[in-house]
This record gives sequence, structure tokens and C-alpha cells, in this order.
Amino acid sequence: MADIDNENSKQSESDIDYDLKVVDERFYGDAKSYWEKISPTVDGMLGGFAKISPTDINGSRAFLRQFMKISGGKVDNKRALDCGAGIGRITKRLLLPMFETVDMVELNQHFLKEARTFIGDDSKRVENLFCSGLQDFTPDRGQYDVIWCQWVLGHLKDQHLKEFFQRCKLGLKPGGIIVVKENSSTSEEERDFDSSDSSFTRPKHELKEIMAKAGLTVLKEEKQKGFPKGVYDVFMFALQ
Repeated sequence: MADIDNENSKQSESDIDYDLKVVDERFYGDAKSYWEKISPTVDGMLGGFAKISPTDINGSRAFLRQFMKISGGKVDNKRALDCGAGIGRITKRLLLPMFETVDMVELNQHFLKEARTFIGDDSKRVENLFCSGLQDFTPDRGQYDVIWCQWVLGHLKDQHLKEFFQRCKLGLKPGGIIVVKENSSTSEEERDFDSSDSSFTRPKHELKEIMAKAGLTVLKEEKQKGFPKGVYDVFMFALQ
């Protein structure tokens, strides 16, 4: 059959934009609804895997320390940003012991309400609690020595992730780094989609392609060691 172009056979650009907006709203809305039902505990933040937290933090600390001035690197210890911070597990156990001040950005207000209690006395060094999805968040320009993104970037679509990376790059101080710590799909060809929390697990090469498109350079890449069998491989990336 011939393809006849007329106003009834083609969607207008505005219709397509509207359809995409609806899809995006559902994708992000489903994730928000999922996390609103999760208890504000370490076990809740880690999907029932609270036991891996010490191993996770130790691996992150060893990875990050090599970039810090105290270890001969170039990264200062003044201010860090914890992205997808939840109740502040990473803020409390990794970032506050290493930085003078930490800011947190988290989509769900009920996690942020618990954060200062969970963090305890050191919460006075948590300056800003931003309630926002990362697709809508813009770090202040030139503010951060480290921007830490862990187990949250699967909640962003590719274009939004690229744009988020670009905004984070502008949010770094001179010499600062972005650290990404994420699961990697077991398939090199296909990403996994978890409909329960509306998130992707990307193959490592896909994540690195988005980093490159955002204008970021991978300074170092390392696999987390010591996690139990049956969980995704987890990789850490230092980016500038």
C-alpha cells in the first residue's frame, strides 16, 4: 500500500513530544512510587542486602582515597555531593569521614527526613539536603571536589543521564572528580530492565559510551571485590 502523507496519517511533532513526555513521566513516577514504599533503613536502601554495606564502603574508600591530596592525588577534601543519597548511608560512612562538608540530593522526602537522625552528630556537617530527582537536579557551578553517584543512575534514561553528567562536570571544582559506582549487566548486548523499581542495569560499555558522549574522561575503572555470588558485577569509575 502506498504511504499517503496527510494530517491523519502522521503524528505531529507536538504529539510525539507529548507521547515521549508521558512515557518519561511514567518511568520516573513508577520509580518514585517504588521508593516511597521502602523503609528508611540501610536494608531498605540496599534491597535487603545490608550485609554487603561494610564491604561496599571499604571498596569505595580504597578507590576514592588514591585520588585525594592526602594520598598524593589532586582532589581536595572540602566538599562532596552524594547523589541518590537515600538516608545517608554513603554520606555517613564514606563521605563525612573524608570531607569537611557534604551535600545530599535525594528524590524522596521521607528518606531525607530520616537522614540527620541516621547520620547522628556529624549531620551538622551536612549542609544542604536537596529533594530532587537527578534528571531535574543541577549542582551549583564549581562547588564540589567529589560528586558521588552510586546505585542510582539506572533510574535515568540515556539522554537525561548524559545531561546530568554534563551538569555534574560543571559542578566540579578544578581537579575535582565524579565517581560512579553501578551494577553492570551480565549481557554485553542488552540492558536489563527491572519493572518493580523502574530502573535499567546497563552493560558496562553502554555506561561508558554515555560518559564519553557527556564529554567525560575515565581516569580509572575498578571492579568491586568481595560481594556474594549471584549479584551483579559492580564497577567504580573516576571521571573528569
